Amino acid sequence: MKPDDVLRSIEQEARLGDLPIIGPVRGVLLDEVINEHHPTKILEVGTLVGYSAIRMARLLKKGGRITCVELNPDLAKVAASNFGKAGLADRVEVLVGDAKSVLPRVEESYDMVFLDAVKGEYLQYLRSCERLLHSGSVVVADNVKSHSEEVADYLDYVRNSGRFSSTYREAEADHGHGARNSEPDAVEVSVML
Repeated sequence: MKPDDVLRSIEQEARLGDLPIIGPVRGVLLDEVINEHHPTKILEVGTLVGYSAIRMARLLKKGGRITCVELNPDLAKVAASNFGKAGLADRVEVLVGDAKSVLPRVEESYDMVFLDAVKGEYLQYLRSCERLLHSGSVVVADNVKSHSEEVADYLDYVRNSGRFSSTYREAEADHGHGARNSEPDAVEVSVML
């Protein structure tokens, strides 16, 4: 299967199973970040079934890699299977465990981080992997509109610490195209200075 076929299949499963994937509408924001910043090494926190990792991996240049962190071992297996179906297994590695424990042990540097796990822990995730970033690394945090109270400390940090240039990017509602609900949501895109 081609990556886009696997994405459509996951979108259909998400509609039926109420999976909280980024979906095709907000997913375009991820595509734009990849095309704008050209990362070669991406760290994803919160993989679920692999939808967003497939979106990103399909746009990476040859040699690009994604390291995914997923708490649930069963979901990690589903994600790995989806990466295989999409022909992207050679570009994606899945680390199983709680990101709060896994991230402090990671030693590679990254050009991009995508945060889409426990919303109230975004700042802790960022602080754990900030040492792995460099000037120009981009951090994308999902669900910053729908979970604005939970991510308030994170948003305050990326917007006011002086360490990032940060922008808010809102997407229209996904209206049944694989999103968990049909409300508009947003991502915060923060580039390390």
